[in-house]
Amino acid sequence: MTPRMARYARLGAVALVFVMFGLAWHLGIFTQAADPKTLARTLVAMGAWGYLAFVVAYTVLQPFGVPGTVFIVAAPLIWPWQTAFVLSMVGTMSASVVGFSFARFVAKDWVSARIPARLRKYDDALERNAFQTVFLLRLLLWMPQVLHSFLGVSKVGFWTHFWGSLLGYVPPLLFVSYLGGEMFDASGKMLPAAWPILAGLLIASLLVVVLVRVRERCRQAGQAPRCGAASPWMHPREGSTSPRETP
Repeated sequence: MTPRMARYARLGAVALVFVMFGLAWHLGIFTQAADPKTLARTLVAMGAWGYLAFVVAYTVLQPFGVPGTVFIVAAPLIWPWQTAFVLSMVGTMSASVVGFSFARFVAKDWVSARIPARLRKYDDALERNAFQTVFLLRLLLWMPQVLHSFLGVSKVGFWTHFWGSLLGYVPPLLFVSYLGGEMFDASGKMLPAAWPILAGLLIASLLVVVLVRVRERCRQAGQAPRCGAASPWMHPREGSTSPRETP
């Protein structure tokens, strides 16, 4: 593709985004998507088409301003938790790919100039351990639009971003899909019982992060045997004597 064609393609993509935004605003989609109760009622009224509408709306709206939590909270209010999890995962991954691709291929310079400094500190980590860093960022931060953009303008590869995001999304989406009925009422408002559940999710996520970071530091320092669960005599150094062989 020539530079001129690439420029026209980027301009066309930007124009398409604005057209979709204008159409969504005209049809009142933003108003419906802003409230889980309204979104749930609309999707139920659509019958089987509600599955497709959920994924498409999630994919198109979340990367450009509508919070993803609106969709993942609405899903378990409408469908069984297994269906809610699958649809939430498909929608979340599709939205992540759209946000990532828009930042990388359409508006890279514009997006790069607006990335917060608090995310820039992960640049080095992405160069050293791209997959691990993507996984941890998704596990902790989930799907904010700015994270899509940051990963899009970073040096991380597309498939590294895809699989790292997929694995990072599984625990929180599974958690919310399974316990959504206990965390939110029919209107999508958070119940008092949700706070201990969210605290448990946060603690579990932080524990995973700590374990991954400790293992990585041990690996870099060449101390894997000492950091692992194995005892020293299970992996004796070459030339050394095992404690069981000591006379």
